[in-house]
Amino acid sequence: MSALAIRHLAFLTPGNYDDADPRAGLEETLSLFEYGEALGFDSAWVRQRHLEPGVSSAATFLAAASQRTSRIGLGTAVIQIGYENPFRLAEDLSLVDVLSGGRLNVGLSAGPPPFGKLLGERFFDGDPAAYDFSHARVARLANNLDGDWLGDADSRITSAAGEHRPRLRPHAPGLRQRLWYGGGSLRSARWAAENGFHLLVGNLNTGEETDDFFVAQRHHIETFRAHWRGEGAPKVAVGRVIVPLDGADTVTRQRYRDYAASRHARTLAPQGERRTLFTPDFVGTAAEIIERLAADPVLPLVDTLRLELPYNFSIADYRQIIADFVALVAPSLGWRAAETTQRRKAVGE
Repeated sequence: MSALAIRHLAFLTPGNYDDADPRAGLEETLSLFEYGEALGFDSAWVRQRHLEPGVSSAATFLAAASQRTSRIGLGTAVIQIGYENPFRLAEDLSLVDVLSGGRLNVGLSAGPPPFGKLLGERFFDGDPAAYDFSHARVARLANNLDGDWLGDADSRITSAAGEHRPRLRPHAPGLRQRLWYGGGSLRSARWAAENGFHLLVGNLNTGEETDDFFVAQRHHIETFRAHWRGEGAPKVAVGRVIVPLDGADTVTRQRYRDYAASRHARTLAPQGERRTLFTPDFVGTAAEIIERLAADPVLPLVDTLRLELPYNFSIADYRQIIADFVALVAPSLGWRAAETTQRRKAVGE
């Protein structure tokens, strides 16, 4: 039995769909959020993806998910701020948070849009070199969520709806304290802490002064906690690709193993100029996964364990993976279904 005490359990899905029928795939992902809530997960997250068959607008998708669920936290990991206008995105996120009853968690990252050169004038309204894609752009989003009045005390706007003192609306109290930063380096971990963003880490990071993935990730988390300047306690969520075999048939088990084997070579040494480090996928029986998670030196440092569901698996695969994990793995990590049942009863479900 593991000595771990995982407080919160989440999953992250890529939101796959077939280009020929995107609605069917999006409906399946919405159904997965409903299923995750029924299983007792604390939160369900979706990736935001551009120019590929996935969820291009996490805010739009989570607005729909807010009406299909009632308790589970809703998250996005991560929104690349380089594609976004910090004010307009803040409006969309505030609206989703109000619709969800304050359940939204927002993961963000800085940097220029990866497909900016391809998009060209379809995206940019001027010289791309004149845009600020630094952490400051993420900070602008956070400032917009603070709910401050715009202009001076006498500033008013007038429309058919009447006269109002202007600010971003609807205001979503508490959303600013549910912003997360996807950090994979010492610099980003420290910036997140000093600016009051909780920390998202996953199955890759930058190798700084080490070739050991876990040593690097522990250092990032320790740096984050040491420099925290936000309201309340700092939170860390870690993502791992975890695929239990127990509920899968023989053919599916082999497919899962082949998937992990195809990605294993990248875990053997730092990759590329940035020296990116990857951790192996956790594919095996529940007993094998429990043993490996118990040996993960990062898990005792985090508040939330997030299952990162593999790309391009079927909805049946995803349902089997998260159900097996809740039933067969999570109780051995200190996360108790009984506690989740009590929480669900408390809100009348």
